[in-house]
This record gives sequence, C-alpha cells and structure tokens, in this order.
Amino acid sequence: MTPLPSDNIKSAFAEAPAVAQERLNEMRALILAAAEATRTTPLQETMKWGQPAYVPAKKNGTTIRLGWSPKAPDHCCLLVHCQTDLVGRWRSLYPDEFTYQDNRAILVPVTGPYAKAALQQMAGMALTYHRDKTGKTRP
Repeated sequence: MTPLPSDNIKSAFAEAPAVAQERLNEMRALILAAAEATRTTPLQETMKWGQPAYVPAKKNGTTIRLGWSPKAPDHCCLLVHCQTDLVGRWRSLYPDEFTYQDNRAILVPVTGPYAKAALQQMAGMALTYHRDKTGKTRP
C-alpha cells in the first residue's frame, strides 16, 4: 500500500489541475514502488526547489523530483540532477515512449496512456544511480 503524502506534498500537487494531480500521484506511486523493488527505502519525501522530491536511503542514488507547470500544462515531469547521465540513458532505452527535456527531465502527458513500467524502471535507475556507478551494494 502506498503511504499517504505529507501535507507539503499534497499542497504542491494541489497547485496543479485535477487531471495533473492524478497523474502526479500515479508517478509518485511508481517511484515508491521502484524504491521497494531496488531496496532504496525508506525514501525521504520532501520539497526541493518548490517541487516534491524523493531522496533514496543511504545515498544510493540521486534525488527525483516531480513537477507540473502552467507553462507546459499538458505534461507532468520527472526531473533528476542535470549532471547525471540518466536522461541520456533513458533516451537510449526508451526513445519513443517519452518526450525528453535536455539532460534534466522526462515529460509525461497528463492524460492518456504512458509507459508506466518504463517510468518505474527509470525511477529505479535514478534511485540506484550512485550504487550502480560504483558497483557497491549498500545495505
């Protein structure tokens, strides 16, 4: 069962229209499922740069942020640190499943189908980014 978001996260999601809120909650659930699958729990769910952020346990990976903006109202985004190579790797693995924004984010449409399994795998890659780079497994 997916834990309920904190009041800060609920408030951040509430700034988006209802349809985007639903998609953000789906994306959040996929991130939490990826954390369970990669054993990078507990995730710290917090706010960074005004966006919901998911920080993996013991610095196994990089922070994931979720966002929606009235400047791009038809998409939600999953963002990672721009100095990782994650977006490039995702672009190679899933060239047609998402729209990519530089080396920083993927865009997910607020309505309609999207590649949920791919998004969960991408979240897992972010949550294990440092662990996988070093080849070390952290308990």
